[in-house]
Amino acid sequence: MTLLVFGRTGQVARELQIQAEVLALGRDKADLSDPEACEKTIRDTRPRAVINAAAYTAVDRAEDEEDLATIVNGDSPGAMARACADLGIPFLHVSTDYVFDGSGTAPWRESDPVSPQNAYGRSKLAGERAVRAAGGHYAILRTSWVFSAHGANFVKTMLRLAESRDALNIVDDQTGGPTPADAIAAALLDMTGQMLAGTPGGTCHFAGAPAVSWAGFAREIFAQAGRAVTVTGIPSAEYPTPAVRPLNSRLDCAKIRTDFGITQPNWKTGLTRVLQQLESGA
Repeated sequence: MTLLVFGRTGQVARELQIQAEVLALGRDKADLSDPEACEKTIRDTRPRAVINAAAYTAVDRAEDEEDLATIVNGDSPGAMARACADLGIPFLHVSTDYVFDGSGTAPWRESDPVSPQNAYGRSKLAGERAVRAAGGHYAILRTSWVFSAHGANFVKTMLRLAESRDALNIVDDQTGGPTPADAIAAALLDMTGQMLAGTPGGTCHFAGAPAVSWAGFAREIFAQAGRAVTVTGIPSAEYPTPAVRPLNSRLDCAKIRTDFGITQPNWKTGLTRVLQQLESGA
């Protein structure tokens, strides 16, 4: 039987294909703007488990396309979860720290109240609720600040800017856990195996440690990459974006350790791996 993955070119989907034999579906095979088609794909394929690693991730554009974002991030995961519930197979879904309001400084726990502050966060919360409502054997994995050698992400943006800039102003009042996509993929595959063996699912947090600001993340990128770029920390108010970003994106990852024996990855070690991959062209 097949392990079915929604998503093919995204960061986590790419890593899932590297780490395991999966059937990964891109937009040509699984259009997440069509929930019924996603559900039909699962019923026709009859896989042993499903991982949804696809999403509408254009955070700022979602402010103008919230209806579409809600279909892709909300309705389609719900349809997938219902199909999996009917087939009696595990369904794993990737979510985000953006379901929280970003207040305070304490790491967010799975049981904390949710209150997304932008359209993207609201669409992802709609997906979480739809997955839970399906009533099957599910797991929701909330993560944050994903990076890898693939696709568009903060690490690759910083390296590109370093080619032409020797000083950058980077937001320093947003704090979270950068998370290597390969670690997320490994966690999802580990969880899938355990759920197939009967382990209960639920909602878990998984993010890199230690917590750091975007400015601090940038400094480590340049230090490891050997780039002489001076980073000046600035408040979010000096870098306005259409979508409000949470100031506190710290995630408490104790539950996934208790439930699945999975520990937080060290993002600095993950960064070293990514830089080596980029250097080698892998």
